[in-house]
Amino acid sequence: MEENKRRIAILGSTGSIGTQALDVISLHPDLFQVEMLSAGSNAELLIAQAKKFNPNAVVICNKEKYGEVKDALDGLDIKVFAGVESAGDLAGGSNVDIVLASMVGFSGLAPTISAIKKGKVIALANKETLVAAGSIVTRLAKENGSPILPVDSEHSAIFQCLQGERARVEKILLTASGGPFFNLPEEKFNDITVEQALNHPNWKMGSKVTIDSASMMNKGLEIMEAAWLFGIPVDQIEVVVHPQSIIHSMVQFSDGSIKAQLGYPDMRVPIQYALSYPNRIDLDTKRISFPELSQLTFFSPDLKKFPCLRIAYEAFKKGGNIPCAMNAANEVAVAAFLRGQIKFTQIPTVIEKTIEKCNFVASPTVEDIFSTDRISKEKATEFLVQTR
Repeated sequence: MEENKRRIAILGSTGSIGTQALDVISLHPDLFQVEMLSAGSNAELLIAQAKKFNPNAVVICNKEKYGEVKDALDGLDIKVFAGVESAGDLAGGSNVDIVLASMVGFSGLAPTISAIKKGKVIALANKETLVAAGSIVTRLAKENGSPILPVDSEHSAIFQCLQGERARVEKILLTASGGPFFNLPEEKFNDITVEQALNHPNWKMGSKVTIDSASMMNKGLEIMEAAWLFGIPVDQIEVVVHPQSIIHSMVQFSDGSIKAQLGYPDMRVPIQYALSYPNRIDLDTKRISFPELSQLTFFSPDLKKFPCLRIAYEAFKKGGNIPCAMNAANEVAVAAFLRGQIKFTQIPTVIEKTIEKCNFVASPTVEDIFSTDRISKEKATEFLVQTR
């Protein structure tokens, strides 16, 4: 590790990833320094974080909360800004070394692109950035010399397995917990409640990601992310359900050898690895005792019970702006389910209907992506009314 501290900007500091990243940073004050924090609407937690970590600047994306944050931090040497545009501008500042992109959903795309254009190291926890605009984001990263380091546990595992390897990758084995409904009979899916869907057996995550995990759309998004991150054709990415979540993903090479990264579920591990890369530093995680592990089991996913995974494969193969439309519709459908407006089984219906109405653009520009997101969310909202 260099003598100088790595200066971190966190896009989405009040979410699950952001709060755990701050935990990692607090454990290593000699290595990391918080330069900028941004939050969507959680002014109260952003204020508390700012007082604890004393960043150079904070951004509250909800402009209506600006006064609250500004007043609370008055007298401190912390600049206060409002709006998503400010988050992107500050993340690209010369005083920032690493940008942790952990804003939820499509909202993270614009500020992440801004940071990439400034050549920043991106610790990417926002998978929707690559799902919606993978070709654009990877091209811009290459043009601007902006490394993208994965933070998702599965993609971090793949990244770690690839270190030092020169052999041809034959297959990526992307593990999935199966979520809370892997063993639930299909005939009971109509009765799934929000509370049940939010009760993930292994991981503690935000509500959007937890519902995506329950529907296995999360794994569909991760397939797309892996394809863009590692330049692997989607047909060479196999989803394997592994309920124990001990193996976080695997890579199979051209000689048949398979490398895996293991550990108990703890998102601080991949977060810390991205922030400290290429170094591996100490962390107080629970250690694996192999004799205590009764068994590790593996299954193929049931695409009939979990159609969101099938939809994601098909959307990626169609390409262009279709994954963006899929992602937009999923955000609308998940939010509606969380509000109790639709059933769990209606989430994939809304997504498929929205994709059917999407005007296909084979090589979308950034403007096309934002337009697709907006129009698809409008279409999905219309389908919600019809679905109820």
